[in-house]
Amino acid sequence: MKKNIALVTGGFSGEAVISYRSAVTIDNNLDRSLFNVYKIDIIPQGWFYEMVDGRRVEIDKNDFSLQLDNEKINFDAVFIGMHGTPGEDGKLQGYFDTLKIPYTGCDAASSAITFNKRYGTAVAAASGIPVAKSVLLIKDLFGSTAEVISTLRFPVFVKPNNGGSSIGMSKVNEPSPEELDQAIGKAFKEDSQVLVEEMVQGREFTVGVFRSKGNIIVLPLTEVRAHADKAFFDFEAKYQGKSTETTPAEVDEAVADKIRDMARKAYAAFNCRGVVRIDFIYNEAEGRPYMLEVNTIPGQSEASIIPQQVRTMGWSLKEFYSKLLLECFTD
Repeated sequence: MKKNIALVTGGFSGEAVISYRSAVTIDNNLDRSLFNVYKIDIIPQGWFYEMVDGRRVEIDKNDFSLQLDNEKINFDAVFIGMHGTPGEDGKLQGYFDTLKIPYTGCDAASSAITFNKRYGTAVAAASGIPVAKSVLLIKDLFGSTAEVISTLRFPVFVKPNNGGSSIGMSKVNEPSPEELDQAIGKAFKEDSQVLVEEMVQGREFTVGVFRSKGNIIVLPLTEVRAHADKAFFDFEAKYQGKSTETTPAEVDEAVADKIRDMARKAYAAFNCRGVVRIDFIYNEAEGRPYMLEVNTIPGQSEASIIPQQVRTMGWSLKEFYSKLLLECFTD
């Protein structure tokens, strides 16, 4: 008998637009011979399933069920295709845990920790994974930029502590109080916490990691290079063609092994489930990779990095998404 799968998308943040792109790819590649798929849009106005005729039916949040005419649909599992809150920060995961409904991806604790960049780097550092030095600023509680300037080595990145897709992020090259103030103000528009982080020099790599049948599998590496007119890998570079992504990365195998080993170590340290994407900077002078962050709901649009890596591995997205969903029923 086919399983009923809820594909949740949308969200409450500016990343919802990315969620919808991911959901299209996931929806197009879920195996209908194995699953009945219902796309659920979770937005501030409500949680809805949109029928073919355009009617929107609201989800019963008491048990996450769907009433379609005279039929009640209960879900066997949830495929979470939502970036930002509440799908990437542990809130939905906690809700589904309460209802005992399995879902793809990390659990509530791992999602919450990795979504908070400061907490994520703290766990990584405690696990022996190199990370950049940083300072956390709390809105209305931090004094002046002078302390930040005296603490960190420039250039620095200024970004919302909770969030993704490089929204609200800036690069500050010089210890200029005015420029730093402006960058901090921009980040505070997105979040009440701001992370100011030293830039690590090196090549940027990102890699998908997932678990299948008890094994941690690392997908082929991708090297990411922002175009010359971009100061860093920002929203435009990620989603508007302002970067070059090389999959598989053209890199010495010894370097690739170090990154893969660190990716497995991070996946285990954060107790990840499902597929995550982990970003690294490889510092050639030190001969080691620095972890930037763990993305527990990586982008799944046709051009996104995880689909690139899956195809390079020789798999179809239909095979890959089936692996992720079937893993839900073996935990």
